[in-house]
Amino acid sequence: MTNPAGSFIWYELITTDPDAAARFYGSIVGWTVTPGTAEQTGGMDYRMLVRSDGGNAGGMLKLTDEMVAGGARPTWLPYLHAPDVDREVAAIEAEGGKVMMPATDLPVGRIAMVTDPQGIPIYLMDPIPPADKPDAASDVFSVTESQHVRWNELASPDQPASMDFYARHFGFAFNERMSMGEMGDYCFIDHHGVTLGAIMPQMNPQQPALWLFYFGVPSLLAAKQRVEDGGGQIIMGPHEVPGGDWIVVGLDPQGAPFGLVGPKGE
Repeated sequence: MTNPAGSFIWYELITTDPDAAARFYGSIVGWTVTPGTAEQTGGMDYRMLVRSDGGNAGGMLKLTDEMVAGGARPTWLPYLHAPDVDREVAAIEAEGGKVMMPATDLPVGRIAMVTDPQGIPIYLMDPIPPADKPDAASDVFSVTESQHVRWNELASPDQPASMDFYARHFGFAFNERMSMGEMGDYCFIDHHGVTLGAIMPQMNPQQPALWLFYFGVPSLLAAKQRVEDGGGQIIMGPHEVPGGDWIVVGLDPQGAPFGLVGPKGE
């Protein structure tokens, strides 16, 4: 894969009700949700989030009763490109992270799930490109495009430690920051010349520490209305961000947090 090591190369919604989630996100973001092929899924109930241009935006995994009994809850998770999954798993575990799913080979690549030392879950993946496209690159993240993740944001319980961890393991650099006053600094993630998102202090320690992803939409206000009409909840916004776009943060009907970003619209 031609994406630099440390890139966000896939996003996954784990949910208790994929049929309802497919309707919800399809109406808001515009994705079509289709069953994954056996080659892609390894026999799991796994669905693909397909953009209007035919590319994939990510995937959706149904939580089993066993997963829920083990504490899993609906959420979005990132896959970070790790050319040597086993080495990263061992290094992260040695630093205090935990292995949630050991390194496993799937037809699409080798993957593992860990929590970083601050308890934040992430996937690591060394993908296998399609045989007919050996130089394929993931395009699930885009700074500007609708139906892609446009921003990756982490509210960390230990911001300096998180910044150090992601810098060492994934090549993130933090060259710019924006003061949020008493709330601390919003530190932008630079990765090979692209601003991927930011890491900031966690404001509410009662909330789980997770990566939050902002999906691009063509009209923020129209998408906000569809969230509310579809049984979701807006918990922050709308408000304008530097550059002129607008954002909201919400919960889907199953409780997974997500963000939306785009022009204000009507």
